[in-house]
Order: sequence, then C-alpha cells, then structure tokens
Amino acid sequence: MPIISVRDLVKEFRTPRRAPGLVGAIRTLFTTEQVVTRAVDGVSLDVEEGELVGYLGRNGAGKSTTIKCLTGILMPSSGQIVVDGIVPWRDRQRNALNIGVVFGQRSQLWWDIPLVDSLELIGRMYRLDRATYRRNLERLSALLGLEPFLEKSVRQLSLGQKMRGDLAAAMLYEPRVLYLDEPTVGLDVLAKERIRSFIVEMNRTRGTTVLLTTHDLKDVELLCRRIVLIELGRVLYDGTVADLKRRYAPFRELVITLAVEGAAVTLPGAERVRQEGPQAWLRFDPEQVPVADLIVAATERYPVRDIAIEEPELETVVRQIFAEREEQR
Repeated sequence: MPIISVRDLVKEFRTPRRAPGLVGAIRTLFTTEQVVTRAVDGVSLDVEEGELVGYLGRNGAGKSTTIKCLTGILMPSSGQIVVDGIVPWRDRQRNALNIGVVFGQRSQLWWDIPLVDSLELIGRMYRLDRATYRRNLERLSALLGLEPFLEKSVRQLSLGQKMRGDLAAAMLYEPRVLYLDEPTVGLDVLAKERIRSFIVEMNRTRGTTVLLTTHDLKDVELLCRRIVLIELGRVLYDGTVADLKRRYAPFRELVITLAVEGAAVTLPGAERVRQEGPQAWLRFDPEQVPVADLIVAATERYPVRDIAIEEPELETVVRQIFAEREEQR
C-alpha cells in the first residue's frame, strides 16, 4: 500500500458574491448568493514509502491547498485521502503525530523564546521521552548546524537559521512523512545547499517520505526523481524528470570549443544555434543522432579543445509547458 493515497481530490472555497458600489456592498450582507472557486479539481496520486516527490505548479495551481488537505488542516469537498492508514481530517491528532510540516513563509517556532526552548516544547507536545529527545536534538543539531544559535530567541535568527530550526522541529519526533512547502524561499545559496543536504539525509537514512512543493526548480532537479505537475487544480504530468524532458524537450546541445577560431562549425544531423568566437552550440536529437557520432565528426573536421553536452534545465521545460497551456486557452 502507498503511504500517501489520494483519489479524485476536490477542494472548493465559497465566498459571498460582492456587488459593486455602496448599495451593492450593503446588499452583500444579506445575500446568500456565493461564488465557488475550485482550487483542487480531481487530483489523484500515490506516493510510496521512502519516495521524494516534487509537487509543482504555478501560483494558484492548488499545491498548498493539496498539502493542507493532506495534513488535515482542510477538509476536502470530495474525494479520498489516506496517509499511512489515517484519514487526515477525521483523525487529526493521530495524523499530526505521524507527519512533519514546514511552510516556508510560516514558522511553527515561538518567536520570543530561545530556539532550544521551542524544540523542548515540541518534544513535550509529541510526548518524547528525555533520552529520545536528547538523542534526536543532538543529531539534528549536528546535521543542520544549530549549535551556534540554539540559545538565541527565534526573533533574532536570520531567515536561513529559522528555516533550519523549523526543519529540526518538524523532524524532532521522527515522523514518517514530511511535507515541505517552499522550504528554501528567500534563502541564499549556502543556506539552500544545507537544507537540500538535510532533506536527502533524512530520506536516505530514515526512509522519510517527502512531498516537496517549490518554485525553485533547482531544488527539484537536485532532490527529486519523480515530479507531479499540476495546473488549475489538475494533474498535467506524473513521472520522472528524465521522461518529462524527453517528452517536452527532446533536443540536447553540443558545445564545441575550438583550439583556434576558424570557419563556422557545421555537423551532419545537428543545427547550429549560435557561434561566438571559438565556441559553437549545435542542437541535436539524441534519438536520431548518436552523441558519439557527432563527437567523432567534430574531432575529424576541426581542431577541438573541448566538447560538452548541455541538458535542458527543468525550469526551461516547465516554462515551455505552461506557455503552451496559455496559448491553448
């Protein structure tokens, strides 16, 4: 059985219909007419235990709403969700003991007390015995580098330090499932790298199942083998990063650096995209033209100093998919 099972999930929000003008505003107070917004529209997915899955989409696509339904914060309008045998909104307490959650723009820490006191309180809330609490705190502190600021109040911490504290709080009681909603938003390169390393370590050593939503697609490329792409509350794609690239961006670029500047570089089966001095970029389809044949042809024709293959970035592919969707609409 998958540890997370979602079937035909729908979540609607209802708000009063607002009429324009002062009279309309007064009328709004007495009307029962409502506007229905469907944030999630029939999402189905399974996540196996130990998977690290990227859940992607534009602003308003339904990512955070799905996470809130999975955590039990929101009750679905229809559909089914089971997380490790628990229906989240029916048994919120059992579900909370089994999951960790980090919302990148909201902290679960107490701002006016030291970080270590926040973690102490969370340990008591989740009924950890003292030995387990100390062992887990020591391990998390070492992995996340918490020691220099454990005694500082959360209010005094930088954004990256707060995020590391939130990750420690989410993993302190050893949940089987970890939901991460924009965990690296606003962080610098070093802070992002530390958090990525921590996520990989928890997934590798603890077998923690991770569902990650983020707009930083570099996070996804470095962390996730599988992605689920949604748009307007519906699943557009569910599969591996490699398959997504093959489907929507089959071309690769061969980058040739010549030992000396010379004539324009041309190779059979490849299209020259651009050439700047001794460096040329040629686009090709690896399904049609083997890379080895292009390299042999290049070294036979030109004095080559260096050759590299450039893969399309996930961000470029996803941007292309959304642009095509906009054109279709």
